Amino acid sequence: MNFDIKFDFQRRDRLGLIEAIWGQDKSIDQLERLCGNVLSKNEVVFITRINSEKANYLLDLYDDARFHEEANCLLIGKNFNKIITNKKVAIISGGSSDLAVTLEAQLALEIYGVNCQSFIDVGVAGLHRLMSQLEEINKYDVLIVCAGMEGALATVVGGLLAQPIIAVPVSVGYGVSKDGETALNSMLSSCSPGIAVMNIDNGYGAAMAALRIIKSIS
Repeated sequence: MNFDIKFDFQRRDRLGLIEAIWGQDKSIDQLERLCGNVLSKNEVVFITRINSEKANYLLDLYDDARFHEEANCLLIGKNFNKIITNKKVAIISGGSSDLAVTLEAQLALEIYGVNCQSFIDVGVAGLHRLMSQLEEINKYDVLIVCAGMEGALATVVGGLLAQPIIAVPVSVGYGVSKDGETALNSMLSSCSPGIAVMNIDNGYGAAMAALRIIKSIS
């Protein structure tokens, strides 16, 4: 049975943000119909949480499709309405195990033409790694911090730097980490004031939060 899948084309007018497509729970047929609909309006397709099987099907359909496997994201077309800003975003991650979430955030920002840089493997277990990058990170206007395990990285960064901080708990860690719940609770309980916390693994949401901040200060 085919259902009418509606894409929110008015979101850009309301918010300045395009709608991303959640790929994980959509069938290949649904994704194909959505892509055709979006591209017919000269809008960019950005699919998150898409697996290799679905991505390869779409890659065969669209010559300009790009599958970023490490981020589980697929792009088709271009965003012709990018944000004009000199503000920059740093995406900071505790370890390479947080890479998928980190790259999802980075790709989402790059679609809008935002200058961003990822700082990988600067977790608190080796605090010298963070301290060695701190001067460079401080050059950025908004900070996204992705961390699993106990999620302490966001608190440490929040205690050292004054920029807006968007924390993303990552579903990485042994048993008691509970697929990111421990990191989420730790970030919500942070003693560094003013940290905003996203849902578990929501790199895309963090990127959109950063865009809202950038649009308000640009």
